[in-house]
Amino acid sequence: MSAEEIGRRQDIPHGFLQAILADLRRAEVVMSVRGQNGGWRLGREAAEVTVADVIRAVDGPLVSVYGLRPEAVSYNESAMVLQLVWVAARANLREVFEQVTLEMLAANALPPGVVKLTEDEDAWRSH
Repeated sequence: MSAEEIGRRQDIPHGFLQAILADLRRAEVVMSVRGQNGGWRLGREAAEVTVADVIRAVDGPLVSVYGLRPEAVSYNESAMVLQLVWVAARANLREVFEQVTLEMLAANALPPGVVKLTEDEDAWRSH
């Protein structure tokens, strides 16, 4: 599909979309195809590309603290437990983002464990 068509369908400005596609291409999530029927296509099967792959390609690590991975951040003795909080947060994001594939999103179907998380009323409230 052409970048123009993707942008039109998703209401994404062309320049912004080009930057996203470049990030996704570097991560081999998508590939560009030249020619009359050219455009963009997935670099791997949709069942093999997770939401985590896309986020990492565009934004970097799922969780960062001061731009660093949680395990690379140093805390003084009184705040060391914060590193464990960040690592736990990353583990929970991974649990969701690494289960959900592009194929699932296209089929409008999520793994039962992910759906179960959305059934908690508190999940829908911002705090």
